[in-house]
Amino acid sequence: MIDLYTWSTPNGRKISIMLEECELPYEIHPINIGRDEQFQLHFLEVSPNNKIPGIIDRDNGYKMFESGAILIYLAEKSGRFLPREDEYLKRMDVLQWLMFQMGGVGPFFGQTHHFARFAKEEVPYAIDRYVTETKRLYGVMDRRLAKAPYLAGHDYTIADIATWPWVARFDWHRLENGLDDFPNVKRWFNTIADRPAVQRGYDVPETGAKVPRA
Repeated sequence: MIDLYTWSTPNGRKISIMLEECELPYEIHPINIGRDEQFQLHFLEVSPNNKIPGIIDRDNGYKMFESGAILIYLAEKSGRFLPREDEYLKRMDVLQWLMFQMGGVGPFFGQTHHFARFAKEEVPYAIDRYVTETKRLYGVMDRRLAKAPYLAGHDYTIADIATWPWVARFDWHRLENGLDDFPNVKRWFNTIADRPAVQRGYDVPETGAKVPRA
């Protein structure tokens, strides 16, 4: 059993989708970041950086934070969505695209969300910087997905599970034509959106959110 400490954000949805995909039993512990619950001491014991998500694996008592690391842990635990160590190059393909999400897509899409939607005052320089980089990253993904059905190749992996929830907010990214300018991303996005486990994991904790379509 996995205790999942989470909220309805892209990083939180990565883990609930992964748990559904792996068919691992889990219990949800909502951490409402709108109420600053991530700063409560009991959550600090799970996530020292006060960021969701966090997990505790009841099988061994192990606590984890950082969504990318959690995805790797759950992939190893379940034996799914990450090639084995003896498939070294395929494994590296997955890990490099996972790092692409962690170091690029997450931070820059997140800043685009903030400055284009939530900042208390408009900062044109910041908006231009982050929107421009967001579009560049979509271009990187689109060129990759022109060559393979999924980010790491022919198989659906944790690289896709990590990236998809961030693209699910494409309507916040100031893309003039939605995903139409990135047809390979659009195809990939809708393919994943149709997966039953993605549909179940997207609305965790339950808010009534529906999986978007491009």
